Amino acid sequence: MRKKKRPIKYTEGKIFSSLANLAWPIILANILQTAYQLIDTFWLGRLGADAVAAVSISFPILFLILSLGAGLTLAGTVIVSQHKGAENQAEVNYSSSQTVFVIFFISVLLAIVGYFSSTPLMKLIGAGPEILSDSVSYFQVSSLGFIFLFMFYVFQSLMRGIGNVLLPMYVVLATVFLNLVLDPLFIFGFGPIPGFGVAGAAVASVVTQGLSALAGLLILFRGKRGIKINFSEMKFDFPWTRRMFNIGIPSSMEMSTRAAGMTVMVMLVTSFGSEVVAAYGIGSRILSLIVVPALGFAMATTTLVGQNIGAGKIKRAERIGNLSTKIAFFGLTAVGLILFFLAEPITAFFVPNDPGVIRDGSLFIKIMAPSFGVLGVQQVLNGVFNGAGFTKASLLISVFALWIIRFPMAFVLSNNTSLSFEGIWWAFPISNLIAAIAAFLYYKMGHWKLRTIRYRHRQL
Repeated sequence: MRKKKRPIKYTEGKIFSSLANLAWPIILANILQTAYQLIDTFWLGRLGADAVAAVSISFPILFLILSLGAGLTLAGTVIVSQHKGAENQAEVNYSSSQTVFVIFFISVLLAIVGYFSSTPLMKLIGAGPEILSDSVSYFQVSSLGFIFLFMFYVFQSLMRGIGNVLLPMYVVLATVFLNLVLDPLFIFGFGPIPGFGVAGAAVASVVTQGLSALAGLLILFRGKRGIKINFSEMKFDFPWTRRMFNIGIPSSMEMSTRAAGMTVMVMLVTSFGSEVVAAYGIGSRILSLIVVPALGFAMATTTLVGQNIGAGKIKRAERIGNLSTKIAFFGLTAVGLILFFLAEPITAFFVPNDPGVIRDGSLFIKIMAPSFGVLGVQQVLNGVFNGAGFTKASLLISVFALWIIRFPMAFVLSNNTSLSFEGIWWAFPISNLIAAIAAFLYYKMGHWKLRTIRYRHRQL
């Protein structure tokens, strides 16, 4: 009889091995999820620059609405990871059930708001008459998928909290391959299936999101993968929900701040025409793909720090932060340098027949690429703060980087210098560097450790 494989304990052993075991499946899952947008951009690029622009202009608003609930799923990760570190399985299951229950109601509300506010939102952000109809239809269909998307986010977050990161990756892998087939089918049509154009990309994503949410919930209810949720524990528990909101709301606000910053940047970009919007959309998609390793290490760091704090190992949690920071800086700096030299062929891959978009999009990538290492530092340190339950630190750093540095600088450089829209491109690396310095200095001050120690003393 074959022995059952022992689960990995992330509160002991080599830190690098723990990071690697957690990070690579998260990174791959995030790359695959980003592939949804990249696949959309690839096929929509065959419809023309206006189709790419219609999706690009709606993406920041979609991200803004999603972030309002996504921060609460991070709270589920933090709470579950700390209970896992304390080896309290009953609380792991209860907290998971509560997270599913709360996020479901929030996702329903956001789906309704998103669908019925689509037209005024697209007009507010500056969608021109040539892309308004497509951007609205894409946004409406995407809003209907919020419930499915949030339920899968919950599944991912809870699994990450206990250190089970392979299973969500397998689910994402299957749905991305399905999306690869469904995208051209619903965009262009085939046989009896009509082509929906730009909205077809959203239809394909909603179908795959629904299947991934169903798979995730079935796994959680069966309870054979380290977490078992129960309907009997899905009722309003106001003290628990208050704790979830205390951790999750700053994280939601941090994500919302980034999304709002993206939205305002798009409003600034739209004043330069749809060609520049398309270039910005391609550059933003590439940026979202390249920061995936940083986000992966940040999420792995959150889980490790959370579990070690739950086990009372504060010094080990700090060593985790130190190592993650070094890996993110040197690794993403190398990736950025490679991307610098491949900027033009990558841009041409998405919009092959538009020299203006290729020129502007590749320039955006070249300007951003050298700063990817410091962007990684900021993300990983946010992971440390989140794992300690100190999500307000991430919020303050994001507000500083986006609203005090990036947007004002982009506005001034693009409207008051000869750089024109290129000034928007330059605001990205400058704000990345300043934010990383601020996060690193705050991390070294050690307030997150003192706060954690005080919290543990109150619990004893």
